[in-house]
Amino acid sequence: MSEKYLITSSPHLNEGETVTKIMWKVFISLLPAAAIGIYIFGVAALLIVLIAVASAMLTEFIFLKARKMETWRVLDGSAALTGLILALTLPPTLPLYAVAIGSVAAIGLGKQIFGGLGNNIFNPALVGRAILSSTYPVFMTSWSNPSYWKLLKKIDAVNVATPLAAFKFEGQLADISNLFFGRVAGSIGETSVLALLVGAVYLLYKKYINWRVPVGFLGTVLIFSIPFYLINPTKYAPPVFMLLAGGLILGAFYIATDPVTSPFTDKGNWIFGIGAGLLVIIIRYFGGLPEGVLYSILFMNAFTPIINRYTKPKVYGVDG
Repeated sequence: MSEKYLITSSPHLNEGETVTKIMWKVFISLLPAAAIGIYIFGVAALLIVLIAVASAMLTEFIFLKARKMETWRVLDGSAALTGLILALTLPPTLPLYAVAIGSVAAIGLGKQIFGGLGNNIFNPALVGRAILSSTYPVFMTSWSNPSYWKLLKKIDAVNVATPLAAFKFEGQLADISNLFFGRVAGSIGETSVLALLVGAVYLLYKKYINWRVPVGFLGTVLIFSIPFYLINPTKYAPPVFMLLAGGLILGAFYIATDPVTSPFTDKGNWIFGIGAGLLVIIIRYFGGLPEGVLYSILFMNAFTPIINRYTKPKVYGVDG
């Protein structure tokens, strides 16, 4: 009696989740933050989101076509998610042509040049933002005041300091409630902590992200900011302010947790999160920049292969 066995690679049991479904669900989880950003900053923010997502998907399509790969992969959600995350890290006054350049760089240099989805070393959205920061430093540091109910008005770039910059260079401390609800100047998606946490709770519930990364990231910033604040409260910001200001919440839950560029072991995720948190403290307190989330995550991305190597579990019965 002969029997046929179907031999496939793991996982052998799944809950019906696919990369495409996960990518689009993460995309949807960011829509509350995008909506608040559009509500706060108006049509300028809406156009930046649309241009960033469209440019990312178009760049992905061109690369897939050039590499003679299935062009339907442009709909897997990864390019759209990269464009959305990039848009949420940008100031609402950034020219649209610069937004498009950032998306092209994010997909082309941050993703496709390494071989596409699953092969990139650095988070693509942060690659795009880093290139924009070095290419258009003036545009990337021009902020505007929130403009509620002005959806149909174009925002003019004005020299308004973000909460982190205001404290670092002028000693002015923003109100905590304004940080939580988004009534401050800043990037489109970094203003409302509440909107970001709504999506983050969903991601944690669905187990799309490893909770050790944001806990290690945020916990490190909190723990190390306490003694500095107690020593000199006029020079160092309060711990709660350190958590809510800037792009820390967006970075901790949506960027640092990228499964491609973060470690695959639990111990490695702790190391990744703690390392990123330490770098944020160092840059914010002792560096020339008011914010350090972008560079802290990119730096830890570079160390992910090393972290994976030294935290991989030992195979039972095998020495070394």
